[in-house]
Order: sequence, then C-alpha cells, then structure tokens
Amino acid sequence: MHEALYYEKLDADKVKCVLCPHNCVILPEKIGYCNVRQNNDGRLESLVYGQVSSMAVDPIEKKPLFHFYPGSLVLSLGTIGCNMRCGHCQNWEIAHAAHGSRRTEYMPPEKAVEMALHNDCEGIAWTYNEPTVWFEYTLDSAKLAKKNNLYTVYVTNGYINIEPLDEIGPYLDAFRVDVKGCTDDFYRKVTKVPHMQPVLDSAVRAKKKWNMHVEIVTNIIPKMNDDDEQLRSIAKWIKNELGADTPWHVTRFIPYLEFSEHDPTSLEILERAHAIGMNEGLNHVYIGNVPGNPNESTYCSKCANMVIERQGYEIISFDIEKGKCKICNTPINIRQS
Repeated sequence: MHEALYYEKLDADKVKCVLCPHNCVILPEKIGYCNVRQNNDGRLESLVYGQVSSMAVDPIEKKPLFHFYPGSLVLSLGTIGCNMRCGHCQNWEIAHAAHGSRRTEYMPPEKAVEMALHNDCEGIAWTYNEPTVWFEYTLDSAKLAKKNNLYTVYVTNGYINIEPLDEIGPYLDAFRVDVKGCTDDFYRKVTKVPHMQPVLDSAVRAKKKWNMHVEIVTNIIPKMNDDDEQLRSIAKWIKNELGADTPWHVTRFIPYLEFSEHDPTSLEILERAHAIGMNEGLNHVYIGNVPGNPNESTYCSKCANMVIERQGYEIISFDIEKGKCKICNTPINIRQS
C-alpha cells in the first residue's frame, strides 16, 4: 500500500479522489472507478505503486511517436486499471482488470531506471494501460529518470485533472494523447466518461504550460467517428490549439470486445481522414495500422521531400539536419538529442 496523492477526506471516513475528472467519492474499504485506488479507513491508497503487469523494450515509433527521438528505444511499462472503459480496448485484460486479478511484479523506480539504461533505452514510457492511475509511481520514476538523462513519456487518454498534471509536468517530455472523437455523445458511448473537454484541456496544458512534445491519435471506428464533421473538428482543434506541426495519427480500428461486430476501418476512410487533416492545414498526418502505407513516412511541409522514411516501426532513411529539411531548410517539428 502507498498513500495516494490528490484526495480529500470527507465525513464518515469517506474520501474524494481528485486525481482525474471522475472525482470519485469512495466509501471505506471501497475502490474508485479505476479499480486501483482504495479507501482504507479514511486514507486513500494506491494498490499498484510499482506493480508492473507489462514491460517491453520498444521503438519509440510504436507508441506511436513519430517526431520524438526517432529511432530510439524506450522502456515501456504498464500496470493494471484505467479511468475509461473503452469498448474496443486492445489491452482490456490489464486496463479493465480488478486489483489482484492479474499477476504483477514489483519494480521500484530505481529498478526501472536501471533496466532502461541496461537495455540501451533513451527513455521510459508509461503505457499499455492509463498511466494516470499509478500517478504516484510515475511521478517518482519520472523524477529519477530525469536525473539519469532519460526522456519520459505518458501514452495517455488525457483524462487527468490539471493540478496533478502540473505536478508531473516538469518531469514529462512527451504526452501522446488519444482524442477518440469530437463529441460528448461519442465519449459516453465508447469510453464511458461524460465529457471530452478534460482530454482537450490536458493536451493543451501539456504543450503550452510545460512544453511537452504532443502527438494526437484518433482510432477511426466506421459509422461512429468517421464522419467529416468530427474529423474536421479534431483537425481544426489540433491546428488552432496545438499548432499545425503537431502530428495527427489516424489509425485503423480493429474489431474487438463490444465492437466486434463493426467492420475494420477501410483504407478509403483513412485516406479521407488524412486528406481532411491536410486540407485543414496540418503539416503531418499519418495513417496507422496499415503497414507499408506511404503516409507512415514524414514529408517536408514545403517541398514534399520525404525526410523520414518508415516501414512499420523501422526508420529506413533520415533526411533531417539540425531539425530542418536538407533540401529546402524548412524546420521540421522533431525533438531529438
């Protein structure tokens, strides 16, 4: 047990967790919506501090992050629990799991940093499930990672309150956010949260307040968030709030769980989404989950030179020098060492 941050004590030993916008009021001996924060006699405790369910050494492109330390390796860590209940979650075995239902292994922050360095990783990413739910561990680990010259990444749904985001903000380098749709109705149906605004607010805060590198992913589900209006709204929001150089990944939906009866996203829909993003003034729109598609590579926004050629998660060629296109000297929004 590890005492949680961000909670308020109420009467009758109840507590209110204020880590994420659910703001759960939790009765004694009960747990919050995320399944991993428990009220023990009026003290809110994290059940997953250092409890790792999933670990891998990944290319950073797998997150996906295409403009952040390209070609580097990152130590990826996940636990259990999530503050959303997405009906098509690919990692539902851990994200939707109750505490104690999955095997985990304790890994203190010092060990995580040691493993990253030992495996020639340039950073640590908290991913696979929602990193916010083991906030205390990610905060301690991020602080230690920065002391050891490792970059830090949240692969997140963005559903976090501003105060905790501001606490970890100085220690996070990248914030890879899912913007799953562009209406509250879609979020209620798919993620089981009532409003999407906190997601948008956290992405903007990460970028503008803490200068994190932000990339956006939208998994496009046919007949649910593939209409032009939603796609155009997301693209406009990215350009207006995060900037035209912010990468937008539009990715193929694979039928799963509650949405097993849906069709996979067609290439036609993905190419339409790509065109919408480009027409709205975004400089870098990527098509994901379609291996070999030319729009998984990076092109200069001015001269259209292919500055990064990718095949899957592998970089084939890199034509950027000092952050600029080698052909026309146009800056490319790439963060690297």
